[in-house]
Amino acid sequence: MEQRVSLITLGVADLGRSQQFYEQGLGWVRSPSSQEGVTFYQIGGLVLGLYPRAALAEDCGLEDAGSTVFTGLTLAYNARSRDEADGVMARAVAAGGHEVKSLQEVFWGGYSGYFADPDGHLWEVSHNPFWPIAEDGSILLPDQP
Repeated sequence: MEQRVSLITLGVADLGRSQQFYEQGLGWVRSPSSQEGVTFYQIGGLVLGLYPRAALAEDCGLEDAGSTVFTGLTLAYNARSRDEADGVMARAVAAGGHEVKSLQEVFWGGYSGYFADPDGHLWEVSHNPFWPIAEDGSILLPDQP
């Protein structure tokens, strides 16, 4: 198996509300390959999908435990600067997201905080001065010693 992730799908309670949050709120652009009942966003070499939560649980053959359970999963947006991180957090909150943890200096030498989208999916917003971000938004981890 190649070491990569192709698609991340978020189960959402209200597809229209989530589309509004990501598109009007965060400024993301929906892919033309989106279809009735599912929305896709091209993010570099990765795709983020929004799909009704109940349908996603059914597709997986699982019972929906609800959105109040911590799933042990976060998504992350690495900013090029602390100012950019502050702006991203403010934009997410203004769009209807909920600030879970304020941006702050963290033990590993960066600046980090969390917001939840309208369905409770956690996003970390951080500035990591040790991970340079390429012009296209990609991150290449520094060589290990």
